[in-house]
Amino acid sequence: MTDLTGKLAIVTGGSRGQGEAEVRLLASKGASVIIADVLVAEGDALAAQLEAEGLQARFIELDVTNPASWHRVVELAKAWCGRIDILVNNAGIINRTLVETTSLEAWERVLKVNLTGAFLGIQAVNELMGETGGGAIVNISSNSGLSGHYDPAYTASKWGLRGLTRSAAMELAPKGIRVNAVCPGLVVTGLNANSPHLKPMIDITPMKRSGKPEEIAELVLFLATDASSFITGEDFVIDGGFTAGAAYRRVATETGIYPA
Repeated sequence: MTDLTGKLAIVTGGSRGQGEAEVRLLASKGASVIIADVLVAEGDALAAQLEAEGLQARFIELDVTNPASWHRVVELAKAWCGRIDILVNNAGIINRTLVETTSLEAWERVLKVNLTGAFLGIQAVNELMGETGGGAIVNISSNSGLSGHYDPAYTASKWGLRGLTRSAAMELAPKGIRVNAVCPGLVVTGLNANSPHLKPMIDITPMKRSGKPEEIAELVLFLATDASSFITGEDFVIDGGFTAGAAYRRVATETGIYPA
């Protein structure tokens, strides 16, 4: 049920990190994958590598906040395969400042990329996706979208993605389009490998490790295929139990109820 032969997928922010893992997995399952990102050199290199491996991939520069840029992605999909079956709204940025120190410009930038970008993507693809038999949209939210985070703009954007997911799922169901959200916890990539917050987060995570980009990609694959054909409008947390019990685990270990 995860065979994607004949399908076309678009992955935003697909040039590196978690997005790259999603691109690689979808392509390995037979999909023609459009890598859409602002990182041109990395995206071109990834597409060339996948093509050399016999997989189908093309790169296009995409500013997710620009409707005209989205239009060019859809036109590429039409010209290449005549269809769109999967959209992964993976592109996102983080700010790491507090309520008291976040500028209006920074606030608006994060919301525009993380939330408005996904909204514009759904708007851009839904017509062709519906015309060619429906498909699946996967929004990459965060476990910060179910709790608080010391980054109000990022947190608000990820909560907003969950609401957008539900609204779009209701509206687009008659077209055969399913919309779901993935909410990852800590995932280590080259971008955050040396961050000081990694060890404290791992220490209180019940599974006592961070996630891997490939693990997130496997959940994206499930939601993008017929294996999840009766699932829409839902959130899927993938964080090693952090949301379920990190605080209680810390209390238990510090009070001796549970061994560290």
